[in-house]
Amino acid sequence: MNVSLDEYISIYIHQTDLLITSEVKSKLAPFNIAPEQNLVMMLLWKKDGLSQQEIAEKLKKDKTNIARMLLNLEQKGLIRRVCCQHDRRSLKVFLTEKGDNLKEIIIPIAKEINKQIYKGISEEELQTVRSVLSKMRENLR
Repeated sequence: MNVSLDEYISIYIHQTDLLITSEVKSKLAPFNIAPEQNLVMMLLWKKDGLSQQEIAEKLKKDKTNIARMLLNLEQKGLIRRVCCQHDRRSLKVFLTEKGDNLKEIIIPIAKEINKQIYKGISEEELQTVRSVLSKMRENLR
């Protein structure tokens, strides 16, 4: 039985993800920010002071991966980690002034990338894509 790779939606998703990640990586390279680190920064720009656990849950990443990313961002002077007073094992993550200021540069770049990605795609089509991908994620849980 011959099966065509075109039959697998995962191929399309994977190839699209690779292209998007490559584009983000090249646009963020001058700022020494990796695409995954940018996701952490985006979360903090939306709500500063998240716990390491909250970041891991929102990004669906394991704690070790998140800890490594946060250490790297901390070494770059973009964030600081602070022990919670009520739970010494838990860390809250805060933007530094440098990290907060970076938002003014990165957000317009992210919007431009999205504009490029969404070119020729209606809002209705985007909503359908989001809905279908959400259903696929639910099916795999």
